[in-house]
Amino acid sequence: MYIKTKGLVLRESPYRESSRILTVLTDTEGKITVNAKGAKRKGSKNAGAAQLLCYSELTLFHDRGRYTLTESHPIELFAGLREELELLSLGVYFAELLENVSDEDIPNPEILSLGLNALYALSSGKAAPELIKAAFELRISCLAGFEPSLYGCAACGKEEAESPLFDLTGGVLLCRECASGSIGERLSVSPPALAAMRYIVSAEAKKLYSFTLGEKALSELARISEAYLITQLGTGFRTLDYYKQVRQ
Repeated sequence: MYIKTKGLVLRESPYRESSRILTVLTDTEGKITVNAKGAKRKGSKNAGAAQLLCYSELTLFHDRGRYTLTESHPIELFAGLREELELLSLGVYFAELLENVSDEDIPNPEILSLGLNALYALSSGKAAPELIKAAFELRISCLAGFEPSLYGCAACGKEEAESPLFDLTGGVLLCRECASGSIGERLSVSPPALAAMRYIVSAEAKKLYSFTLGEKALSELARISEAYLITQLGTGFRTLDYYKQVRQ
């Protein structure tokens, strides 16, 4: 059976002498593994679509749970990412996150859209990489089922917690008084950073990166978003470690 779909390559690895095995996030089939036969050969018609972080129209042959790439037409290569190692390493980190939160054979167009918009924002220079990273991490946490509660103190119920702390395990705000009597890792969150978090959680997908923050608040947002994501997913990411090495 032949299937036509659109997909983003999240991971690629060599297979035998001339082929590649791809992990692809598609709009209709979810996350799938695809055999790109002959994609390593010079002049292969599928070489472009078999690249990491390439978004393409794909024709796949599906037989007994296996997908084989038969035809492809690249839509977006995100060329801007390939000109700077820092941007490329951040894009690869995004791909690992997308792979982590996506389910095999279960479509989730919202997650795919988030990934494409983030890669486009990075490639085009639409916003600072640090801002894109923080917004992407917090938003993908929401789509993975870990949307934080960002209004009021979760313990005493005050509508606006004074000098709040963000609880990384519970994904809630606590006022200083309530936080002092409980356990868990918490990070201070200033009014500008909290406003940005609230925006990220609720903004329209295409406007996700349409905000600005001062350097101090952005650093705070970045720290919280990354720590919250890692806490909720319960794992570290080798691509994140590499990105940090590149930045240094």
